[in-house]
Amino acid sequence: MSGYSEPCLSIALIGAGNVATHLGMAFHESGCKIKMVYSRTKESAKSLAEKIGCPYTTDIESIDNADIYIVSLKDSVLEHILPQLTKCNNQALFVHTAGSVSIDIWKGLTGRYGVLYPMQTFSKQRKVDFNKVHFFVEANTNKDTELLIHAASLLSKHVFKASSEQRKYLHISAVFACNFTNHMYSICEQMLSSHGLPFSAMLPLIEETAEKVHYLSPILAQTGPAQRNDINIMESHINMLKDKPEIAELYQLISNNIHRFQENDK
Repeated sequence: MSGYSEPCLSIALIGAGNVATHLGMAFHESGCKIKMVYSRTKESAKSLAEKIGCPYTTDIESIDNADIYIVSLKDSVLEHILPQLTKCNNQALFVHTAGSVSIDIWKGLTGRYGVLYPMQTFSKQRKVDFNKVHFFVEANTNKDTELLIHAASLLSKHVFKASSEQRKYLHISAVFACNFTNHMYSICEQMLSSHGLPFSAMLPLIEETAEKVHYLSPILAQTGPAQRNDINIMESHINMLKDKPEIAELYQLISNNIHRFQENDK
């Protein structure tokens, strides 16, 4: 736990998308002062600011002073906006929330900088239980590392230090565990819908699969025809997908990979 004792932090939110919305609401509910929301899009900035009860702006030079500036923007725009943003306050701590962007993006722009990475998937339509979210923090000084640990600890008890190199592997792992998995759900939903079947039939299976890895290694939890190397069933499935060659190729590729994992684990 952090030894930092500052009772209340002031925060400026740079961005008003999914991550900024959830973090902003959570920090607001934890007792932090959200000084302002910035977004290039007026509607987005206004919507989040109204939820929190704070001012908003679309002018980066008009952002109020704060203890921490939390930047939650697309990775592709960070390097363009950060030089202008850091001119707002040369005393504050500036952090981004990106999993795949190095802390070094801040070098030469400001004296205090870091990363506050919440390991979770965010959608505006669904509230996140931050008590379960793992945060990974990094800063360029020990003091600001402690400050970020303190800030994250206001939302979650799962707070860890992680280097930029470690965070890249967290991020790519999250792509496999979350983004690719959800895409499989999309394929499943389309397939079922086209044959008059409800996606809801899969929900108990999805829930049990996710629950099992709380207690078993994913290798041990693996089931299905690829795990058993049931070639007849796999060939039948691929034949069923002959009018969807991209999906058939994906089925074959993943099945081969599952089989190799199982063989290597023997």
